Amino acid sequence: MPDTPWTGDACSLVDAFRAGEISPQEELDATLAAIEASQLNCFSYVDPERAQRACADANVNLPFGGLPTGIKELFPFEGWPNTEGSLVFKDRIADHTSRHLERLVEKGGIVPVGLTTSSEFGGLNVSVTKLNGVTHNPWKHGHTAGGSSGGSASAVAGGLLTLGTGGDGGGSLRIPAGYNGLFTLKGTFGRVTRAPHAFSRPNTVVFGNLARSVRDVARYLDVCAGVDPWDPTSLPSDRRWEAQLGTVDLRGMKAAVIPAIGGALLDPGMREHVEAQADQLIAWAGLKRVEVEVVIPTLSAQWMMGNLATLLADLGSLWPRCLPDLTDEIGIGLLLAQSLYNLHLAAVSEELRIMANEAMGRAFERCDMIIAAVNPGVAFPAHAPTSSQEKSFVDVATTNPATRMAFKGLMAGVRVAASAAPRLPAALISAVSERFPDMLAMGALTMISNLYGNPAVSIPSGTIDGLPVGLQVLGRHHEDAVLLDIGLCMERNQPWPLVAPERRPTRLQIQPVTGSLARSQDHRK
Repeated sequence: MPDTPWTGDACSLVDAFRAGEISPQEELDATLAAIEASQLNCFSYVDPERAQRACADANVNLPFGGLPTGIKELFPFEGWPNTEGSLVFKDRIADHTSRHLERLVEKGGIVPVGLTTSSEFGGLNVSVTKLNGVTHNPWKHGHTAGGSSGGSASAVAGGLLTLGTGGDGGGSLRIPAGYNGLFTLKGTFGRVTRAPHAFSRPNTVVFGNLARSVRDVARYLDVCAGVDPWDPTSLPSDRRWEAQLGTVDLRGMKAAVIPAIGGALLDPGMREHVEAQADQLIAWAGLKRVEVEVVIPTLSAQWMMGNLATLLADLGSLWPRCLPDLTDEIGIGLLLAQSLYNLHLAAVSEELRIMANEAMGRAFERCDMIIAAVNPGVAFPAHAPTSSQEKSFVDVATTNPATRMAFKGLMAGVRVAASAAPRLPAALISAVSERFPDMLAMGALTMISNLYGNPAVSIPSGTIDGLPVGLQVLGRHHEDAVLLDIGLCMERNQPWPLVAPERRPTRLQIQPVTGSLARSQDHRK
């Protein structure tokens, strides 16, 4: 029996099951043992009994048949805790399963192992909560795994399992993929069903997976993509995603290179890394580099305020007495939104979103794709809410009990003042945003694709100071296949480690004739 989980990609593990080289039971046993021994803190709940039952019935002829899989804790899975990463719901149990997870189980054949950690309600781009503590990056313990799908990214990159689910409403797939050296796709909005209970706003979230290879993402789409009558925004999927990998003719397509899209401030060395990797990718794929200017209005704060309406709906009558159980960032955000959000601010937010959509539309009239950074830099210390070294707005508002009370009182006063001066909240938001740019830095590089709804991938592109860097490629609406083939081009020409270095990772071995990905012979090293 192998003593460590598989360190190849998910598809190669299914191949090994089918060839009789390893059994699903052996892999599950190795996976459960590795999770128990891990110091990454990337699982909030593990259910060995349920996993064993699913493993006993595993059908390896299904796309992911017998594959131990981690489920992001923001997704309901019937019978498991449904905490959303919050102390507020620490005792809640899911009474239903998300529709895309039903597809993974029934059509895909996965073996659900447990829940992977996330940020509270998916509200931050790190994975630190009062409920679960800190999730670590397997490339460097004590550094962030990103968020909100940080637990799945940490588990897959850390060699605990080959498949982890996630979602992306502002960068929550791409950000942890970039920090952990994984590949992921945030598909065109509607690519994967969000049902049931899919809110009608903000219409930015797309579900997906954190992957070691491009074909793992393509196979996930074969299982999960497609129309769902429960989700009116779901898109048809008439493509055979995995079988058609490598069939897009990329030659001559136009690529713009904008490392700091969205106005983000990049750490030293990041711009040079992105430029160099973009030029390399352009050469490998036969693309044509073009100059395109994209001026996107700053709307992070206004957009955040409106989105918190869905969180208030989730909390219901528990708000505001649940405030002490919330992380500071979520609690402060709710207080701000409750005090500042009104019809005038909603109008400003809608106007800014239209401006952003039109800016992206003009850009994609001149190019086929945009190449940018995924994150401002490499993974930063795990306890920090952002990569910024400056004192944040939340730090100021929560310095001590006195400042907390003063802030709550200030927000109450603002609510009263806003009733008389409805334009006041918009002015205050602008002023606070200028004074505390960290409010806008989180997800600045990734958020535009959620707002615009277009697909974007994060591709491992090497390291800086020994930590992974993700290259982001943004594409036109519905051209997800183009981005998968861009990822495949990078994967073939510059294969990346499949797990963090301490696992002595295998690399993808490419067969040029067919384009298929063969298993390395040393996958257990």
